Amino acid sequence: MNAIVTVIGKDKVGIIAGVCTLLAENNVNILDISQTILQGSFTMVMAVDVAKSALPVGELAEKLDALGRELEISIRIQREEIFDAMHRI
Repeated sequence: MNAIVTVIGKDKVGIIAGVCTLLAENNVNILDISQTILQGSFTMVMAVDVAKSALPVGELAEKLDALGRELEISIRIQREEIFDAMHRI
């Protein structure tokens, strides 16, 4: 199953490393990634494959949220079909 991870916050050292490490530790494969910094704000969107993760998406979301609080950024994960449905016009 694929999911979308979004990361938003003030740019600082370690954001990409922290998110990617957490995903790797939970056997989540990054399929595609886009990141940019706009006037000091960091944004990243990742398409990931969670099929081989031992954690349900809900528990993975809790871990990402905890990391986000630690880094003072927002990290969210949604199943790809929910993300697509929310952004359909």
